[in-house]
Amino acid sequence: MSFRSPGSGRVNVRRSRLLLPVIITLVILVAAFLAFTAIWTDVLWYRSVGFSSVYTKQITTRVLLFFSGGLIMVVLLGANVVTAYRLRPAYRPSSAEQQGLDRYRSVVDPHRRIILITVLALIGLLTASAAAGQWRTWLAFLNRQPFGIKDPQFHKDISFFVFTYPLLRIVLDYLFTAVILTFIASLIVHYLYGGVRVQGEGPRVSTAARVHLSVLFGVFVLLKAVAYWFDRWGLAHSERGVVTGPSYTDVNVVLPAKTILAVIALICALMFFATFIRRGAMLPGMAFGLLVLSAILIGGVFPLLIQTFHVKPSEADKESRYIGRNITATRTAYDVNDTRVTDFTPSAKLSPEQAKKETSTLPNVRLLDPAVVSPTYQQLQQIKGFYKFPNPLDIDRYPDPTGGNALRDTIVAVREVDGPPAGRRNWINSHLVYTHGYGFVAAPGNQVDAQGAPAFTEKDIPPTGTLGVTRPQVYFGERSPSYSVVGGGDRELDYPDDKSPTGQHNSSYAGKGGVSIGSLFNRTLYALRFKEKNLLLSGAINSHSRILYDRSPRERVQKAAPWLKVDGNPYPAVVDGKIEWIVDGYTTTGDYPYSERTSFADATRDTNTDSKTRVSVAAQAGDRINYIRNSVKATVDAYDGTVTLYAWDPSDPILKTWMKAFPGTVKPRTAISPALLAHLRYPEDLFKVQRQILASYHVQNPQAYYSGQDFWAVPNDPTGEGALEPPYYLSVKMPDQTTPGFALTSTFVPRGKATNLTAFMAVDSVPTSGTYGQIRILQVPRSQVTPGPEQVQNTFENNPTVSQQLTLLRGPGSRTVSGNLLTLPFGGGFLYVEPVYLQANKGAGSYPLLKRVIVSYGNDIGFGATLEDALDQVLKGGGVTTPTGPPLQSSEDVRAAIDAANKAYGDAQNALAKGDWAAYGEAQKQLKAALDQLAKLRHQSKPTASASPSPPASSGSSTPPVTPTPTPTPGG
Repeated sequence: MSFRSPGSGRVNVRRSRLLLPVIITLVILVAAFLAFTAIWTDVLWYRSVGFSSVYTKQITTRVLLFFSGGLIMVVLLGANVVTAYRLRPAYRPSSAEQQGLDRYRSVVDPHRRIILITVLALIGLLTASAAAGQWRTWLAFLNRQPFGIKDPQFHKDISFFVFTYPLLRIVLDYLFTAVILTFIASLIVHYLYGGVRVQGEGPRVSTAARVHLSVLFGVFVLLKAVAYWFDRWGLAHSERGVVTGPSYTDVNVVLPAKTILAVIALICALMFFATFIRRGAMLPGMAFGLLVLSAILIGGVFPLLIQTFHVKPSEADKESRYIGRNITATRTAYDVNDTRVTDFTPSAKLSPEQAKKETSTLPNVRLLDPAVVSPTYQQLQQIKGFYKFPNPLDIDRYPDPTGGNALRDTIVAVREVDGPPAGRRNWINSHLVYTHGYGFVAAPGNQVDAQGAPAFTEKDIPPTGTLGVTRPQVYFGERSPSYSVVGGGDRELDYPDDKSPTGQHNSSYAGKGGVSIGSLFNRTLYALRFKEKNLLLSGAINSHSRILYDRSPRERVQKAAPWLKVDGNPYPAVVDGKIEWIVDGYTTTGDYPYSERTSFADATRDTNTDSKTRVSVAAQAGDRINYIRNSVKATVDAYDGTVTLYAWDPSDPILKTWMKAFPGTVKPRTAISPALLAHLRYPEDLFKVQRQILASYHVQNPQAYYSGQDFWAVPNDPTGEGALEPPYYLSVKMPDQTTPGFALTSTFVPRGKATNLTAFMAVDSVPTSGTYGQIRILQVPRSQVTPGPEQVQNTFENNPTVSQQLTLLRGPGSRTVSGNLLTLPFGGGFLYVEPVYLQANKGAGSYPLLKRVIVSYGNDIGFGATLEDALDQVLKGGGVTTPTGPPLQSSEDVRAAIDAANKAYGDAQNALAKGDWAAYGEAQKQLKAALDQLAKLRHQSKPTASASPSPPASSGSSTPPVTPTPTPTPGG
């Protein structure tokens, strides 16, 4: 028996009907609040860095494009669907097809409005999102600035191709999409309601449906006519020929063909529209056939025949003019037009007078490799385990502490926080205590102490040194935590302090960086953003607390200037006592006419970006570009996160366009202080892109470029992991200079399998110099074979004397590490310099120490304890001699012991091969005697107190006697 009241069923139904709208409403409200959280916290971030106008302009432009793009699509699609429905025939002949459709209609009709609204909403959202994503193209078009250069084919300013043409293509693609979707939707509606039939007798398409669909197809063909006309300008980016840009076939065949096809498409569109006047399918059918046939014959077959049978047999002559256009445009777009290429015949010998003169002017060559000595900085200056240094380190210039105005190449780094120690990683420690790094470390690149460690000029905690750091806290850095809550009390760890009762020195953030998180509303928003309830519940957060996030220099500059590409290697500098991150920004485009496109990622890839251990140099995105300028120099204050943008290249039209779009966000170049200017340098990623371009485009003769015989390549890093050799910042004296200058350098080898040196490239990197940015290339004659970096490295490793000395230096518990192989113009030739470090194989405390220097000039090699020693061997002795200084003092006795050991080892191997165990045992005795004698001689040659001491025991760098490769025991 049921006791349910008569109305309870209706109540349950009513409740179930109300539940779905309530759930939908709650979902919408939650989604809206989450969207508001993301947007509002971004607004607060932009306000904190003073770039709120950038975000406001982005949001308003996105919203405008979102609603306009979505609304237009919805109106066009909805209007045509409604029109197709209203044009449905009143009578539908009975057939099996119509009976099946009747069942579908019976299901669809009651819900057609809901279905239509849902479909329109989904398509509208997708279209609106795609339109909003084009905000950069829209803003660039609205604020476009002229280049002042016209292309040679269409005689339009370059700005048309960079700013206007991309928008025209986007609009055209949008309209094509709208028409295609509208045609498909209308066709479906006509089919569902009988306007279009597949089966049955009589006309398959009703008159109304035919007119409607013909008009839509006519609009499509009309857009195709416009597209053909636009395609004419698109030939500026054609890749049909040998190079990018209009080729012979493009100019003489494709260009007129596009014009003819545009006219044909216009006529065909009119034929489709004629269905208003003349019924029947003849005109649309003729128009469609004419359009397809002309596109195949005129647009495809004819250009292919001309290219194959007329151009290819004499391509070098036919394409010469157009290759010349490409060369001019490419060199202009990549800013390498003023590159000075000088023929340079390297000398292999120096007279004593020349040697003395050149050595006296030889710059202080940087021997500390930033990619090798990071563990050394880590061990000697880490202080505590919760600090970390980047790898590789950075190179800057600072005054010589011994006096004078000269600047020295200096290896620099900031001591960044690496999180709480193991076992202490909780939310409070990770986000409220270990909030920042502390201190700046610097050492001259050409100087080490007696043990081979960097001779630090800025070091320790609290900081001591010559650079005058007054604000050592690093709250914004490359390794900063994802977010930190600061300023709420003296709980932020500055550094360990033995004098403090707590054993540490704490502080409270007093800067203006970050966002106030004192209010309940802001705490709630950030608790949602970071999905962390402690932000809302923690009692350690008060009205003075601020939250810091998006803290890396690259990330901050990228958000403040979203129209920039950012260099992969920001570097710190001490400017007026403060630590500032310097970040180079680039304006790029892939739409510069006639210019060769390149992958930004591929062009900037080298050992530093590909290595698994070198993580402080970011790899670039794979965008294809054909224009680049270092238009902006940016700084990020390491304490308060302030982002400042400076117009470094104010003549750049793309920079001027974005400065107009975001007024007041970029300061003029004159606002750069002298203290900051001294630390600016030529950026690495720009140099990498330019060297890739110059590997081919140093050839300016079209015929020579076509043959490609003189193309170059960047060599592999001979001491790296198989990737390309990175460029090096060095003090270099070019052949016509009297004093060295700070430069970014690289080398070239012939393209292909050859590894001999073919050119040396350097760019002036002194920002106060009148020749800053001047690229110079020393081109080696092709008839002369000059060793390249890989060949020189191979020579080093296979030189008997060098190999012997390295064997003495190494031991069972240590290994040698090769530093960067530097190439310098010197004495009319090229001098190669490579530092050699010693490092223990095992142990967390292992770190490399500089022990030897190898140099090569001409056919001579020097191997010494210092650069001066090695140079003396090359310039005075003409080859390798025993390096001066312990622990590798050599003598005839040492050489005899080594020879005896090698002979005994050889005898043992021969006896082993013959199975003569008696002879094998005797050889082993001789080998042991030789090794004992060698160990005794080494012990006698240990350094005195006045000599350079051996590395500390923790480094594992003691020098054991030579140990031959182990041999198997008899029967083993």
